[in-house]
Amino acid sequence: MRTLISSAFISLDGVVEAPGGEPGYRNSGWTFKNIDFIPEAFEIKGREQQESTAILLGRTSYQAFSPVWPDMADFAEYKEMPKYVVSTTLTDDDLVTNWGDTTILRSVEDVAALKQTEGGPIIVHGSAALNQSLADANLIDRYHLLVFPLLLGAGKRLFPATDKDAQKLQLVESQAFANGLQLNVFDVVR
Repeated sequence: MRTLISSAFISLDGVVEAPGGEPGYRNSGWTFKNIDFIPEAFEIKGREQQESTAILLGRTSYQAFSPVWPDMADFAEYKEMPKYVVSTTLTDDDLVTNWGDTTILRSVEDVAALKQTEGGPIIVHGSAALNQSLADANLIDRYHLLVFPLLLGAGKRLFPATDKDAQKLQLVESQAFANGLQLNVFDVVR
């Protein structure tokens, strides 16, 4: 079974909305406006590209990333990597042609089936609603969280608010940086 990794820039109060400046959110761009840049704090991003074998995105994140990421040197390793987009509305005509093979999945059940295929880890970037659905379906195996020392209040959250039994996580890596960022990598305990 393939490992499904959720990777997120997240505020201390759990907000993941518009970290890079996506329009429509009052605190848009919060990762760059409020924190001094320290390259070593973002080392995990390069490691994710080396260790992942596929990318999984929700529709909104796909539509935000696909016009930009294919030409960015920071994300070069992802260019030819297979991509999967979970959407009930996208069609093949909506997909960009310069970002490698992209497959549209229609449901969380399709993601569960993808996890059963041969291959290495699948990384999820952005995709707040998808992350919540995947967590509720118990499909996420690991979280890569770059925690920003900010309280943003309102905004899309990474974790679902579903009333359910406690889910235990095991901390497998942690590091604090001089700019206040914390890297926390958790495995989901089953």
